[in-house]
Amino acid sequence: MLDELDLAKLAPAPHRRTAHELVRDTLRRAIFSGVLTGGTHLGQAEIATQLAVSTTPVREALRDLAADGLVRIDPHRGAVVHDLDHDDLREIYEIRSALEPLAIRRAARHITADELAAAGDLLDRMAQETDPAAWLELSWAFHALLGGASRSPRLFSLVTSAQGSTARYVGESMKTHPDRLAEATAEHRALVDALAGRDGDTCAKLVTAHLQHTLELLLKP
Repeated sequence: MLDELDLAKLAPAPHRRTAHELVRDTLRRAIFSGVLTGGTHLGQAEIATQLAVSTTPVREALRDLAADGLVRIDPHRGAVVHDLDHDDLREIYEIRSALEPLAIRRAARHITADELAAAGDLLDRMAQETDPAAWLELSWAFHALLGGASRSPRLFSLVTSAQGSTARYVGESMKTHPDRLAEATAEHRALVDALAGRDGDTCAKLVTAHLQHTLELLLKP
């Protein structure tokens, strides 16, 4: 399938990006937008050719995406975009519902004024964004910011992997239900307000509700 695509068209501006970051961000955008669908094999040589880089940054980028849960490394096929069914989605959201309230409670204790300001800036950009894939990239950055604020690298890694494995499905569902963009942004904003008030209990409740709303959307026929 890769030979039918032009990944270079999806590449973000190279300014201040290493080759590794360029490949990672391009593939992430292609997955978020649905250009790379579930089960797609990501051949290193072909990606390197399309993006005019060596295979070394491609290999590094695929490792990052695997750690983020966006791809899996098959011992026979190499890197493959995750492909999940409804049972998989339910299981992953059950896991997220156990981990993310814990992470956000920690973030409520540790988040700094600068991190809150950065989260607010991302929310402002999300509120203006109408393209689901671009919105999802901003949401990914938002969740990474809050995950980092938990000050728990192990927990952050677990949460990121679970989030990444379902990200493509969230992007696809928002194409079908574009009104969800504004709803999800409002849910994120309420979460930042609770974080600013250091209200861990409210943060945990908001995260749980947000995950439930998102799962319901993913399971719609």
